[in-house]
Amino acid sequence: MKKNEILVIYGEDPAEMAYRLAEEAALADLIGDRGKRVGLKPNLVVARPAEGGATTHPEIAAGLIAYLKKNGFTQIVILEGSWVGDNTSSAFSVCGYRDLARETGVELIDTQKDTARAYDCKGMKIEICDSARAVDFMINLPVMKGHCQTLLTCALKNNKGIMPDREKRRFHSLGLHKPIAHLNTLARNDFILVDGICGDLDFEEGGNPVPAGRLFAALDPVLCDAWAATQMGYRVSEIPYIGLAEKLGVGLGNPAEVLLRELTPPAVAVLHPGGKVRQLARYIEEKDSCSACYAALIFALSRLEREELSRLEGKVAVGQGFRGKSGGAGSGNCTSAFSRFCPGCPPSGAAVLEFLQGL
Repeated sequence: MKKNEILVIYGEDPAEMAYRLAEEAALADLIGDRGKRVGLKPNLVVARPAEGGATTHPEIAAGLIAYLKKNGFTQIVILEGSWVGDNTSSAFSVCGYRDLARETGVELIDTQKDTARAYDCKGMKIEICDSARAVDFMINLPVMKGHCQTLLTCALKNNKGIMPDREKRRFHSLGLHKPIAHLNTLARNDFILVDGICGDLDFEEGGNPVPAGRLFAALDPVLCDAWAATQMGYRVSEIPYIGLAEKLGVGLGNPAEVLLRELTPPAVAVLHPGGKVRQLARYIEEKDSCSACYAALIFALSRLEREELSRLEGKVAVGQGFRGKSGGAGSGNCTSAFSRFCPGCPPSGAAVLEFLQGL
């Protein structure tokens, strides 16, 4: 797998999808020595099941563990610390990781209970938990979702979970962006597998999941987050920690440099929108849409101001059911016969947003 490559897979079985991504990335070769201690770092910010859009699906970790064991790796740990005010032990239970650990024999490490020491992260002293520093190869398993302060949380921000709670509090007092960038000058991002199944629309605690039905893998955490930002309808410049991390040498911040490789075509979505997503769905005419295309339209609509939404003339069409049919405005290549459409299969949220703002 190349450093600027992003591998994308669509489907309904997260364990199988994760296994396939690991195979395609030649993950075993990336790790090397079978005696290495391999860490899996999910996002278990709160004790809520993954279906709500906040936490990493345990099936993803299960697929990776199966792959690692088949390839001879036995020193595997899952480590995480929930956000301040929540309990990691409860998150392990509610989110399915305690059962997974029992079934696979993998160790669970609660970083909220771990010791830590301060390190110089390119000019900023940051405390990092000893368990994270003891890992030889770290697999970052973030959820691509919205965030109430930083707008996006994905690979870079997920590493807050390898710090003690007192350091998490300090990060917020510093405004999050700068310390997140500095943290990742030392935090390991050896392999990144992003849960894009149903990340939340705009809040890290979940409640408004957007069905996208995909996972994607990357080696560069900065490029990963830059690309994820565009999928959610943001310009990279709107997420300051991405540019700051690039300046610190963590990775590349230009999504145009991504070498995208899709392992499967987008899958037709089974849609049951709720909450804010259901409200935005009122502006959509959907027929057999693929989950990623539908998600891009939802993310883009969420970025529009109320006045812009009110100016939309009719609904925006999306889905394979519109192939060869005419209409007003559509999103995705399946609506290419419409008088106005946003190209892409799927288009990014940023591209759809620009299209909608031009209507």
